[in-house]
Formats: sequence, C-alpha cells, structure tokens
Amino acid sequence: MIDQKKSVLGRGLNALIPKNARMEVNIRDSAIGRDTGETGIIANIDIAKIQPNPFQPRTDFDQASLTELTRSIQEKGIIQPITVRRIDGRYQLISGERRLRAVQAARLRHIPAYIIAVANDEEMLELALIENIQREYLNPMEIANAYRRLIDDCHINQEDIAKRVGKDRSTVTNFIRLLKLPGKIQESLRKEKISMGHARALISIPNERMQIRLFEKIVDNGLSVRKVEDIVRAAQQPKKKSGTRKESTGNQASIQNLEAKLRQALGTKVKVRIKGQGRGEIIVEYYSLDDFDRLMDLFTGK
Repeated sequence: MIDQKKSVLGRGLNALIPKNARMEVNIRDSAIGRDTGETGIIANIDIAKIQPNPFQPRTDFDQASLTELTRSIQEKGIIQPITVRRIDGRYQLISGERRLRAVQAARLRHIPAYIIAVANDEEMLELALIENIQREYLNPMEIANAYRRLIDDCHINQEDIAKRVGKDRSTVTNFIRLLKLPGKIQESLRKEKISMGHARALISIPNERMQIRLFEKIVDNGLSVRKVEDIVRAAQQPKKKSGTRKESTGNQASIQNLEAKLRQALGTKVKVRIKGQGRGEIIVEYYSLDDFDRLMDLFTGK
C-alpha cells in the first residue's frame, strides 16, 4: 500500500480523499453518521477515543488562535473534518490537531472525521509530516526536524523529499542545515525572533561562539539580513596573494593612504585591493572574539 500512495503524498492528504467526498460539514449536521467500519468515509466519532498523533511534527500552537477557533466552532461548527486512522479499536489522529483541541475546549463530545487506511507507522509519519509542511503550519525548526525524521525514520533522501513536498532540493538542504545551529539560535528561530535569512548567514560561520555573538548583535540591534551577510562576508574574506601586475606609484600611494586612514579608524590592520572597473575589496582583520565584537559594534553603529 505504501508504494501506491507515495505518488500522492506530495499533494497532501487531499490527494487521498475521493473527489466526491463531502468535505464541507457541520458538527451539528445529522447527516454525518457513526463509524460503519469502512474506510474512506466521514463519520462523527467520539473525541474520547482519539489518540494524539505520535508523529506530530508541530510543537507550537498559538493559544489566542486556538481560542478564536473554539469560538468559531461554537458558533458555526466545523467546516472541515479531521483525518484519522483506526488502530486497536480506537482512532489515531493524522491531521487536524488544532480543530481537535478547539472542539475539546468547546466541551463537545463528537467531531467529524475522515477515516482512511494507513498501512503502517512509516506511512503515518510521511502523511503527518508532509501534510503539515505543505500547509505551512510549521515554523522553520519544525520543518527542519520534519525533514530529518523523513530521512532517518522513513529512509527518504533529500531529492525525494523535495519532490514529495514540491520544494527545491536546495530548500530542503537549507532547512536541514538549521539543525547544526546552537540551541539558543534554533529557539529564537522557532519563536520567529530572527528570520531564515539571518539563520542561513549564521550557519556559514564555522565558530559557534562567533555565531552566538553575532546572533546577539542581530537581536539587540535589529540587524537586517543584508547587514549580517555583509558582516559574515567581511569576517570570512580570505587573504589573497598579491598579483603580479604592479600598480602605478601614484595609485599605490593613494591606496596606502586610504589603508592608513582605515587602520586609524578601526584600530586594526586593513587591506584595500583594487580590482578595476570601479570594483575592489576591503579586508579587515581581527585577532580575537573580543576584537570581533568591537569591530561589529563599529560597523553597526552601536
């Protein structure tokens, strides 16, 4: 059964639901009957018999949003049923945890559910992860962990993951790389205190202590992604060997004068290289983490 369904997993759970299924329902609608034991049906089921999804990748649920959903359900009912599978005489949630929590908060006893057949835990994991990823319910760290679980638990490579969720492989790779960041930065990304752009720039710094220090600068000073990328690029700029072409005496003197002014302003060794056509580079050296912090303070105007 897994092989038959893998072709549709990339389109989410909706691809598993027949086109003629009646998906817009109301919890007060008497036309929704009890579970008849078949699969591919919508039935009102007892909330007390629903087990949580052990493969749920989502860990953050906004309380204000849940409260609003609870009120909506009390007033208008549920528009879309949750999705479950049968297991050991009970039900296991596949998707719709927010709706289930809201119905529980509303103190209702039954909820409409679409009941499907799931072959095993591996397929259950795929459904849970891919559905959440596609619906964009997850924060970056939840997505990163979801991709990692697909690789580790379902033995799916990055290229196949990208195909199933409709993303570029580079996108999947970038999310997985987030797991290499220090826990403090991961938590901030999870709470949306920094963006994916900030995180990608921080990943390219090989030293964890420097990652943390630059992260703190981002949070304290509200640095833009572009500014962080510039700082990282300057900090990682490799030294280049002098070219064989000799600059004119006047041009060389002008560069040396500029370097002297920058050294005085920054308090460290600075090298200016002219590439031609109005282009060039400025290499700023630092000699310790404290020196790195001092230069960042100068660059950011703190």
